[in-house]
Parts: sequence; C-alpha cells; structure tokens
Amino acid sequence: MARAAKTTKAAPPAEGFRRARAAHATELAEDYTEAIADLIDAKGEARVVELARAMGVSHVTVVRTIARLHRDKLVVAQPHKEVLLTASGRAMARASKRRHRVVVAFLRALGVSPRVAERDAEGIEHHVSEETLAAMERFAGAHAP
Repeated sequence: MARAAKTTKAAPPAEGFRRARAAHATELAEDYTEAIADLIDAKGEARVVELARAMGVSHVTVVRTIARLHRDKLVVAQPHKEVLLTASGRAMARASKRRHRVVVAFLRALGVSPRVAERDAEGIEHHVSEETLAAMERFAGAHAP
C-alpha cells in the first residue's frame, strides 16, 4: 500500500491579523503618550485642553482616554491638573517617537514629500515590526541627503 504524500500547509494569515489587532489596541495609547511628551517638552506641562487641540478631539474624549491611560499606569492625572507620564508612559512615548522618526526618514528617502511622509507615518509607525523598522533605518541612513 502506497503512503500518501506528505503535504505542507501554508501558514494561515492569522498571525498577521493578530499583530494588526494588537497594534490597533495600543495605537491610541502611543499617540497620546507621544503627544503628552511633546507638550511637556514644548510647554513644560500637558493639560487636557492642549491635548484636545493637539489630537483634534473633544475635551470629553481626552478626559476618557486619560482615564484609560491612568488605569493602565501610563499617566498620572487628576481633574484640573496637568497630565504627567509615568516611567512606562515615558518609555512608550520614546519608542513611539523613535518609530515615527524612522518611518518618516524612510519615506523621505523614498522621495515622499515631508507633509505626506509625516501623515503616512502616523499609521505605519504602529504596525511596523522591529525587524522592518531596523531595515527602514538602514535604508534611510544609506540614502540620507
């Protein structure tokens, strides 16, 4: 009796979908921690009204999001006070800023205009793997003006 040929199945796309869902889950926190860090760097503090302006959302949306970030121990916030980043929040902001800078540099090295590169980086930065980010950084460095 002949044996059936062993077949190999292609890996299902589930891993890619899982990664995308995980990235979507952290996007908001990354954007907010980055915006808070930027405000603190520029103005010495981050307040809800300034965050609303920076994020292009309502005051209520910022308050709700800050409550979630507080629950996740990324910020320290009290009503009518400035918003501070915890050590975890600062680390998240630094990582997000780095990814953003690398993606923008990569897009610029490809010839994308500064405005479009900044806008497109906002989506890409949350979904890029460390391996791809490292390759983008090498490429951008090799093609810097």
